[in-house]
Amino acid sequence: MIKPESILSADVLTAQSVSLLRKMVATPSETFSEQAVSDMLYSTLSQWGFDIHRCGLNLYALNQHFDSSKPTLVLDAHIDTVPACSSYTRDPLDPGNDPDIVWGLGSNDDGGSVVAMIAVFRHFHEANLPINLVLNLVVEEERCGDRGECLMFSQDGPAPVREARWVIVGEPTLMRAATSERGLLVLDGFAEGVSGHAARSEGVNALYIALDDIAALRAHKFERSSSLMGEVRLNVTQIAAGSAHNVVPDKCNFVVDVRPTDVYDNQELLQELQALCRSRLTPRNLKNRSSATPSSSLLLRAVDELGIEKFSSPTTSNWIKLPCEAIKMGPGDSARSHRADEFIRVQEIEDAVIIYIKFIEKLYGYFME
Repeated sequence: MIKPESILSADVLTAQSVSLLRKMVATPSETFSEQAVSDMLYSTLSQWGFDIHRCGLNLYALNQHFDSSKPTLVLDAHIDTVPACSSYTRDPLDPGNDPDIVWGLGSNDDGGSVVAMIAVFRHFHEANLPINLVLNLVVEEERCGDRGECLMFSQDGPAPVREARWVIVGEPTLMRAATSERGLLVLDGFAEGVSGHAARSEGVNALYIALDDIAALRAHKFERSSSLMGEVRLNVTQIAAGSAHNVVPDKCNFVVDVRPTDVYDNQELLQELQALCRSRLTPRNLKNRSSATPSSSLLLRAVDELGIEKFSSPTTSNWIKLPCEAIKMGPGDSARSHRADEFIRVQEIEDAVIIYIKFIEKLYGYFME
């Protein structure tokens, strides 16, 4: 069903992908400021012959033989970046000219996945497959915004995307397949006391209340452990209190980062942790649940038959917002993300293109048996 003469070679796909990635790095694309990179990608993909659609600043494209009666696989990656940290020794917007490495902010997270998925979409664009392919490039992933993935998979999003049967979430995983990932529950703690003069030990110290609560949170052991993800992880990551050295603070704020597993829902975790604390714990969001690929999914079958390594991801992604079956898999290494002097190797992109193609061939092959 594929027309070989319409397929670009892997070498050409890789070379053009690397060139596009360098343009992405050189284009500022911090979350909530993605207009320039969205425009650049729209222009480039239009020149390559895709019928590109926009939904806000998100971009999506359908394969040439898209048929709503067929099941749909979405190739999904994000085009926004975190801010550059202060410890960069290179210009974060300079991809360099090393033939083997692309440097710069967003090169690894998530530009490598973006350009590899674009390459794979180009490979299959004109082929008449038994499944649909949709390319979905979204904004606001790094800040959990509501105008990116949330919009695309909502009732206000485009039907070809929101009605997908499967999604490959492109994130740097060394092309291993994450078949589960932890959720995210961020809690703002607020301890309230009574101010007083420190020299006379007056008042009720809100900082001490918070410290006692933090100690209780650190010592807490959750009863249930997930066979996929292990134990729930919890860290207190921020604390603030006090206005002067001689004033007992009457307020103290702290932040708790909780990484849930599939054996707890976020409301249940909130209730369990609140019972430990005098401080008030307020969730920023209860929707960021943990995710897992169903054991019966054809995605898992393809992963296993191709011998792709599986793992459970400790980091969250747009997967938490998806209503359908998914895996997370992409070029690059998560350990390089959000760090100074970010980079991705050209070989990683080339390998990703080949693996993605084999994966899609395996998946659509199930409908030709």
